Amino acid sequence: MRTKDGERSGRPKEVLTNENILKIHKIILNDCKLKLNEIADTLKISTDRVYHIISYLGMRKLCAKWVSGKLT
Repeated sequence: MRTKDGERSGRPKEVLTNENILKIHKIILNDCKLKLNEIADTLKISTDRVYHIISYLGMRKLCAKWVSGKLT
């Protein structure tokens, strides 16, 4: 009887990685008017995860643009 699961294909379990954080930050710096679903489609992760990472970065939407929370 085994107690550990084997490797599985599909999305990685952990999405809040330094790589994804940097990618989202670069995407927002290049085009601050992108929507959550556009960023999620680009990175192939859920919009919930994108929102979580953007919140982690301290950013929010203001007048249809992503801005630092410190500026609001």
